[in-house]
Formats: sequence, C-alpha cells, structure tokens
Amino acid sequence: MPVCIRVPKTEGECVRIDLISKGILDTSRKIGSDGQFLLIPILAGSYGDYDMAEVDLEILEQTPADYKEVLDIPEDLRKDLPTSFDKIGDVAIIKIPGGLIPYRNNIGKALMSVNPSIRTVMNDSGVKGNLRIRELERVSGEGGPETVHREFGVKMITDPSKVYFNPRLATERARVASLVKDGEIIIDMFAGVAPFALVICKKAKPDRVYSIDMNPDAEGFVRRSIKLNHIDNITPITGDAADVIKGLPDADRIIMNLPQTADSFLCDALPKVRIGGAIHLYKISERSELAGFAEKITEDTASSGYGINISGISELKTYSPTMSVYVLDIVRER
Repeated sequence: MPVCIRVPKTEGECVRIDLISKGILDTSRKIGSDGQFLLIPILAGSYGDYDMAEVDLEILEQTPADYKEVLDIPEDLRKDLPTSFDKIGDVAIIKIPGGLIPYRNNIGKALMSVNPSIRTVMNDSGVKGNLRIRELERVSGEGGPETVHREFGVKMITDPSKVYFNPRLATERARVASLVKDGEIIIDMFAGVAPFALVICKKAKPDRVYSIDMNPDAEGFVRRSIKLNHIDNITPITGDAADVIKGLPDADRIIMNLPQTADSFLCDALPKVRIGGAIHLYKISERSELAGFAEKITEDTASSGYGINISGISELKTYSPTMSVYVLDIVRER
C-alpha cells in the first residue's frame, strides 16, 4: 500500500505544491480524505513532522504531470529545460535559459496544459536590486503577475514583479508560527508582503507583529491582505529595518529573512529582543562553512556583550551545488 502523510485540509494545497517541487508526490494515487485531514501519497519515507499512514488509495489514470512530456522542441535542447518552477497563486514563474528563449511560448503553454490552475506563465530573468524584485516577462496565458497566493488558510495578495515573495518557505512559516506563544510581540525585519506575519496571526495569537520592508509597494499589499483576512494585529511599516526597529517595543521574537545579508543586521536585532526571546536568522552558506559561521556569530555577539545560544540549525533548500539556505534559531541568554 502507498505511504501517505496526514495533512490538515487547510494546509493541503500548500503541501501538495511543495511535494511536487521536491519531486516526491506520488501521482499514481488519488489523494484521500479522513475527516479534517487529507491523505497525500508520497515517494519518500517521511515529510516534515506530518504523521505517516499506509492507506489503499485509488489508482489514478495516468496523465502527463511533467510539462516536458507534452513539449515539442528540438531533442538536443531538452537537456537545458528547467526542472522546476515556482507557483505563486495562479502565476507560474520559470527561469528559461537563453538558448530556449525562442521556445518560451511553447514552454509556457506546456506548463499550463499539465497544470490547469495556472493562469499565466512568466519567465524570470533574475532578482534585481536591493528590493529583490524579479524581472518578469509573460510567455503564455493572460493577465499580469498580481495574484492571490493561498497558504495554510491565509490569502496573500502579491505581485512578484513589484515585491519579493518566496512560495518555497511555506513549511518554514508554519514552523515558526507553531512556536509563537500567546501575547508575543514579534518583529519581522525584512517582511516583503508579510507572509510570516499573516501565517503567524492565522495560526497563533500574538499581541502584535511589526512587519518592516524598504519597498513601499510591500506595505500596500500587506494592508490589502490584512483586510482580506480580517486580521487586526499586524502593523506594516515602510523603511530601513535597522532604523525602524529602534523605535519599536522590545520583542519576544524577531524574524530576519534576508539570507544574503541578514547576519550583518544581527547587532541591530539583539538589543530589541528580550532575554529568553528568539531570533530566526536566515543565511545562505557554503555547507562546509556553516559550522564556522555559527561559531563566529556566537563569538562576535559575546564580544559585544550579548550571550546567545543557537538552539537549532535547519537546512531549508538548496541554493547551488555547494550552498544551501539555512535557518538558525537563536535564543538571547543575556
């Protein structure tokens, strides 16, 4: 019998998309249901912290699940086709190599043909500038990149051509939300459209989440999402987090999701987190250098008069053949 994970129905679509992106969704079986849970078949021994079960699920009639199976391009170019893409709401974002640009419309149509929920396909030429905005071109479908992304029962309004958004951190956002205690004050220093804040306020009961981003467009999207989700305890702020944070109340938890440079702001975050409070620091690191990085920030903060304990380090996703994105859970001890 197939191996399944038991997933709350409110988390089902988010988990399904993540399983597809990791190539471990068992598409030979139909997803089952058990009360408030979905039984999702997987091609792995485990997935996150979800409970496992063996269930005799209905066999699905096989239809193409990979856009490559329906794409008509010269055979010698197939080796260059992207193996993954991001899905934000009903928008698919794919990075098409230069040699395949003449076939970009074909690629977009193929993606849409095997993913009926996709409205439009955008080619991503890369993240540009300090605001981490994607340079996008529509290659298939209709309409622009503004969309409503759903995650753990939360609706997030975003436009990846105007504000940074990473759909691949859904499981991490749920993990952080699960750690939040009632009444916490939380600061998200590099919030974008506030997916962390929105998920936290949906799954936990913080007193207030301060959502900071330098991009003025981000605040507009956050305010629209706050209204859409009937949330009243998020305060969106436009500005430089290193400056804004000085005027905010001391926090029980600080989120630092700027993996390229977040560690350079640790000296700004530490004075604002209470003793016993937590900092979630995201970092892109060479795998061979991670242990040394953790030791260095412990030593550097000690020399500045702060005592910290790194209570956990988790690898979130691969960034390059030798690098990954990590989260360090840091507790301030003095």
